[in-house]
Amino acid sequence: MNSKQKKIIFHATKIISWFKAITPETENPRINYGPSSSQEENSQPQSTEGRWPKEEVQKDVYLPELTFDNVTQIRLSYCTHVVNHVLKSRLKIIHHNAKLSKKDEVPEEFRDQGLVRPKVLIILPLRDAALKVIKIIINILLGEGGHVMNKNRFVEEFSGDTIRMPEKNPRPPDYQALFSGNTDDNFKIGLSVTKKCLKLYSDFYSSDIIVASPLALRMLIGAETEVKRNYDFLASVEVLVMDMAQVMVMQNWEHVLHVVSHLHLQPKDSHGTDLSRVRMWSLNGHSRHYMQTMIFSLNPVPEVTAFFNNKFSNYAGKVTVANPVRLGSMSQVALQIPQVFHLVKSATVLEAVDDRFETFICDILPQYKDPSMKHTLIYVPSYFDFVRLRNYMKKEEFKFVHICEYTEEKKIIRARNKIFHGETQILLYTERVHFYRRFRLKGIQNVIFYQPPAFPNFYSEICNFVQDVNKVKNLKNEGETVMTVNVLYTKFDITQISRIVGTERATRMLASEKSTHMFMTET
Repeated sequence: MNSKQKKIIFHATKIISWFKAITPETENPRINYGPSSSQEENSQPQSTEGRWPKEEVQKDVYLPELTFDNVTQIRLSYCTHVVNHVLKSRLKIIHHNAKLSKKDEVPEEFRDQGLVRPKVLIILPLRDAALKVIKIIINILLGEGGHVMNKNRFVEEFSGDTIRMPEKNPRPPDYQALFSGNTDDNFKIGLSVTKKCLKLYSDFYSSDIIVASPLALRMLIGAETEVKRNYDFLASVEVLVMDMAQVMVMQNWEHVLHVVSHLHLQPKDSHGTDLSRVRMWSLNGHSRHYMQTMIFSLNPVPEVTAFFNNKFSNYAGKVTVANPVRLGSMSQVALQIPQVFHLVKSATVLEAVDDRFETFICDILPQYKDPSMKHTLIYVPSYFDFVRLRNYMKKEEFKFVHICEYTEEKKIIRARNKIFHGETQILLYTERVHFYRRFRLKGIQNVIFYQPPAFPNFYSEICNFVQDVNKVKNLKNEGETVMTVNVLYTKFDITQISRIVGTERATRMLASEKSTHMFMTET
């Protein structure tokens, strides 16, 4: 181990405090301490002495406060933590190897390894993010002039293929920041730390760190029906990092759930492991209680929040950073337009799906069947809700068009033209297609949010589509126009609503006896 690596270990021994430095400054920041897993998953075995075996395991961290300004700082923090963990583990093994050379048997205190070598799994949604993270790891380990094996291949495969951004009507800054590099979502790479260099593209079972996308891991693991499957490399993960988790939700969240369900399973092969050096809690199947999870996202997403609370059982507990929102994205709506929020009362999350649908088709949608209510956009976050609404509107013979992530380009152009010129009544529009395309839809007069957007900035973007049709050229003027925004929400949508109207206002809305609240943006 060289002097630079020793210096990394020295300066990273108290890395657990790193999240305090990167949490956005607020007057009253709130940190929720766990664990909050389900009782079944949080049933954690203890040693015979009634306490956990002594291991340096740190709390799980969920930080939904990423911005494109602080993302580099956050990545530097968790990469330092990851490198520190790998180097300390390697140093302990080398130290024990030297002592064991003089012994015939392996004492209990010399058990210092897992069932397989990979200790760290970093899951990222896009190649460009992987490029930036691995460059940070290289810089931490070796600096600018360090020896990195296969570096040219790495740079060639993970850079380039940038999406061309239009100069006219440019995309929003967050879209440009996210999709400015290589946006491929199928990649995996192993990193092996040695005494004098870092080897990229190492075999997974010879790697210390694995960086991969959910799709690549899902394809490598395989389905239960497949004969050849490969998931033993996940058996001894000690640090799990998920960066830009909100993007993974837009890609396919099932891939993430599939990968996590294969963590810490019993390996089918020994992979050259010396079982006499494997920790007893790993042999006994308790590795999941000794894994630290760190999840980062731009904003709290319900799927990610539930995932963090229920899927992990770190015995050290967990921390969720939850800062109150003073001004929600509603403040970014440019027009003075009435925004009406309708509370749908539901007892459970499952019932909320049907309750929302019944409220929508009975109380909201009939108002927009009138011929005068043209240029209406219905924004639907869930694709399953989109299909359900599309089938219902076809059955009831509504005059509408639809755009989703699977719509052909020529049909998208046709739908946009029809809604712009008032040739159709309603445009059904999904959140995922807006995430990937960020269309600037013209001619919108009314907006209905079937459910609050998972991304708070989408609320103001969609509302700002609304324009006074009387002032837009090339549109048929059929008298006085009315501009409306309606939002359906349940008590389970508190996270999204807080990001739109602010935490204090959202709390008052849910506590109120009224089920309808109207706001008017000040201009």
